[in-house]
Amino acid sequence: MLISKMTFKNCYGIMKTMKGKMMKKRVSTGIDNFKKLIDKNYYYVDKTMFIEDVLSDDVMLYTRPRRFGKTLNMSMLYYFFSNKEKGNAYLFDGLKVSKNKEILKCQNQYPVIFLTLKDLSRENMGLQVDKFKAMIARLTENYSELIESPYLSSFEKELLICYSSKNSSENDLRDALYNLSFFLQKHYHQKVIILIDEYDVPLQSAYKHGYYDEMTNFLRSVLSPALKTNDALERGVLTGCLRIAKESIFTGLNNFTVRTITSQFASDCFGFTQEEIDDLLSYYDLSNKREEMKEWYDGYMFHKTEIYNPWSALNYIKELLGDREFHAVSFWTNTSSNDLVRKYIENSTSKMKAEFEELMNGKSIIKKVSPELTYREMNFENKNDMNDDVYSFLLYTGYLKIKDKVYDDKGREIPNTYELVIPNQEVQYIYHDIFMKWFERYQREREHSFIEALINNDESEANRILQDVLMQSISYYDNYETFYHGFLVGFLSAGKYTVKSNRESGDGRFDIEVLPSSILDTAIVIECKHSKRLKELVADSAKAAQQIIDQRYIEGLKEEGYKNVIGYGISFYKKQCIITKA
Repeated sequence: MLISKMTFKNCYGIMKTMKGKMMKKRVSTGIDNFKKLIDKNYYYVDKTMFIEDVLSDDVMLYTRPRRFGKTLNMSMLYYFFSNKEKGNAYLFDGLKVSKNKEILKCQNQYPVIFLTLKDLSRENMGLQVDKFKAMIARLTENYSELIESPYLSSFEKELLICYSSKNSSENDLRDALYNLSFFLQKHYHQKVIILIDEYDVPLQSAYKHGYYDEMTNFLRSVLSPALKTNDALERGVLTGCLRIAKESIFTGLNNFTVRTITSQFASDCFGFTQEEIDDLLSYYDLSNKREEMKEWYDGYMFHKTEIYNPWSALNYIKELLGDREFHAVSFWTNTSSNDLVRKYIENSTSKMKAEFEELMNGKSIIKKVSPELTYREMNFENKNDMNDDVYSFLLYTGYLKIKDKVYDDKGREIPNTYELVIPNQEVQYIYHDIFMKWFERYQREREHSFIEALINNDESEANRILQDVLMQSISYYDNYETFYHGFLVGFLSAGKYTVKSNRESGDGRFDIEVLPSSILDTAIVIECKHSKRLKELVADSAKAAQQIIDQRYIEGLKEEGYKNVIGYGISFYKKQCIITKA
């Protein structure tokens, strides 16, 4: 009961000290509220000089991959600029911005509208509108003083009541941000800052669920009047994953500056730099983990700044604090972009699969990158629609990185053309995981047809199916016989047959046997060969078939009790194969 009589301050003081030493700050991997992060004594990587870049133009758009600190930065902007947060000015004490007297003149001076759209991801347009109504209602409640404002007309107050009670029509909602900023400016006699976080999330959701045009029109009508023709606007800041083309939702909105991953400005404002990672590791006495951290979570280049994935880096630190022997894993696997990456891999052309193979084997590809995208342009439902915009999407969402610029034969830089690579081991794992799950499903769908063709002595059809599966695969290994052996075992194990390998039979040891559940059904013996040259495929396949005969593999299975046994020799060269019946 003694603890219940202690003040929170005294209890907190005891928690902060152990044996006379200050406890380490905690590590957060899910808090994106700036005030909570500081007040609860979590480790904060100081990004407050982001404010300086925000003040460089009237409307700013910052594009970065998911989980690279966009929402936390926007929360930090809110607490710095908002005139309702003057009591929280202490949050910035000791941080970098506190040393800049010019910027401090703007601290807590403005009405701020802070709207995050990352939860605007419903399955249809009606649900999206309902969610947006709730967001506007919450904003209105945050500024309840407007209802009693002597500076607003009765009509304006009625409109606010309509917003707060969620009775607005979809048409009324289109002007909501503009109206709220106008009302705030009238009440406070001060222009307004509008912060829109993850502005492109509703577009991705609409693209996924089939109402893209409706969502595009709605967002355009919400954002354009608020950010373009708005005399009440002091500053506008947007964040997102992609720079959506102006003709899509920013029609007529030409007054904004864009900071993409290729911009020289604000390149260190999202994600962690090497210096910040070194400080983080040193603070927690984990400097010996620097190389593993670098291998798994480094590798991004924002202009010329080397950047770590902050989400994964903090998750890794958090795990290490519980277990110093913990080995790095992919924490970024379940981000929302993975669904689209999976879709692009499944629908990619043979040329693109070859390019993915190059990337996954640690090589680079050269591509022209589109500065602006629309999800409509990326609506790749089949192979015929696929184009190089896929690589632009993968770059902007963090699945590729720019290794270098590309120059023509006269040494001139080719605009928007880059050498691209996979950033690190974490993203490499994601590609591998996505591709292998798809490929395993692809194999399962064809395994039965392949075995049926073999049983029916249809070498041509069996060859066509196996060739197709090989062409869809991405090889992670050198071209050698044990790889093809393992590949075939995996392919044939997907169905109802029992697959065994390297067993004695007859006078030797065969590669693979495919056994039915009943000895009355047909069993299959397969001998694999790896050809050194393409022109040797036919001869090597025949040698494999002859080996089955010479070593009496078929007789060996018949002696075990199987009534019907067929043998096939299969030779491989890269992604080519030949099947010959023994």
